[in-house]
Amino acid sequence: MNFIDLIKYPILTEKTVRLLEQNQYCFAVDIKADKSSIKNAIEALFGVKVVSVNTSKNPLKKKRVGNFFGTKSRTKRSFVKLAPEDSITFFENV
Repeated sequence: MNFIDLIKYPILTEKTVRLLEQNQYCFAVDIKADKSSIKNAIEALFGVKVVSVNTSKNPLKKKRVGNFFGTKSRTKRSFVKLAPEDSITFFENV
C-alpha cells in the first residue's frame, strides 16, 4: 500500500485540538493499516519522529432508510505521539 493511501485526513475535534498541546495528533487511516505501517507513513510524509501509535476502530452503527436496514461503514483512527522536538503544522499563519 502507498503511504498516501494509508493516511486519509487529520481529525480536528475539541479533544484532538487539546491533544496538540501534548504533541499528539489524530488521523483517519485505512481500516487495514497496522501500527507499524502508520508509523512509517507519518515519518515519511511529514519528516518527523514518531514515539508511539494508538489505534481505535469505531463500532458498527445501524442505519435505516425507509424500510431497509443497513450499517454505516467502519472507520479507524490513529493517535500519533511525536518526539518533543517535532511538530506538524496543519494551518499556516495567514
